[in-house]
Amino acid sequence: MPRTRSQQRSSSRSSSRSRRRARSRTARAQLNFSVSYVERRLREGYYARRLSWSAPVYLAAVIEFLTARVLQLAGNEAQNNGRNRITPDLVDMAVYNDPLLSRLFGTTTISQVAPDWD
Repeated sequence: MPRTRSQQRSSSRSSSRSRRRARSRTARAQLNFSVSYVERRLREGYYARRLSWSAPVYLAAVIEFLTARVLQLAGNEAQNNGRNRITPDLVDMAVYNDPLLSRLFGTTTISQVAPDWD
């Protein structure tokens, strides 16, 4: 027996209710840094003609990892110096003492820290 339009509508409503809620790409990737924000910055910067769907996800993950690493090392420096807060000079010290980060951030000036010209 064919279904009437009202029966079809009611069945489509029930199937739409059982759908999952939309999750952001940030939530799906389990990141704290916004994937949409990174994608918008990549597109506005005209770094490439085409941008794959995974590029902003990967870049957001890399930025989050580097941020966590720098903050972890700065927290260790704060503990070693008997301080309770992470200050810009502790961040600079943490970056300077790590060989890989020192090479990566070699030409970067961290705010409120005077560079030492050895």
